[in-house]
Amino acid sequence: MTVHLVGAGPGDPELLTLRAARLLKEAHVVVHDRLVSPEILQLIGPRARVIDVGKTPGLAHSQERINELLVDLAREHDVVVRLKGGDPFVFGRGGEECEALRAAGVAVRVVPGITSALAGPLLAGVPVTHRGLSHGVTIVTGTTMRGVGIDFRALANADITLVVLMGVKRRATLASELQEAGLSPETAVAVIERASTPRQRTVRCRLDELGDTEVSSPAVIMIGAVASLALNDEFDVAMLRGA
Repeated sequence: MTVHLVGAGPGDPELLTLRAARLLKEAHVVVHDRLVSPEILQLIGPRARVIDVGKTPGLAHSQERINELLVDLAREHDVVVRLKGGDPFVFGRGGEECEALRAAGVAVRVVPGITSALAGPLLAGVPVTHRGLSHGVTIVTGTTMRGVGIDFRALANADITLVVLMGVKRRATLASELQEAGLSPETAVAVIERASTPRQRTVRCRLDELGDTEVSSPAVIMIGAVASLALNDEFDVAMLRGA
């Protein structure tokens, strides 16, 4: 009994690992999240059973139920793929699923994916570190701003790039708290929407403008001096595929 925990990357199927693409073709059943792109789902073999367990407002599958489902499927099928957006272990609850599966006696094989926390900025021409501007990067999730104790003073470091996943809804709170913690209102911000897809868009502003800047999910929010850079042309899916 084995479940393959596979990272789907940021969205473009050409950014999948070779192993991930092979497993999608060989899978007997694929359990996927909401943010896995339709183009990647099209790579699944035609005979595979496909189960959507995406967490959407008003229609969410509990993590406990997903864990139980994976265990049940592993007992019924030879090749089970758990397909998660980005990398399963960057705020993807991959660790929780591994723990649940192993506790039930199910083997787990992990296939890492490219996290949007790095891919999004890079595809927009923004390095997460750059000599003279940033000597480190911190990745957080916007879901931690629901009253959970988060130390904004530790995040308000002008020498470190801050990358925020799932933070669009709480961007005003994020900007306010960071400024109150000491980060300059003029700090550069870049918001990369739908990275690596044909709908990728980069919106730039200052930290004090972030709360009033119109952006949409899914998006990666970058805060720091490097966010002012644009070191390559905006990502073009058609161009990369030789169209």
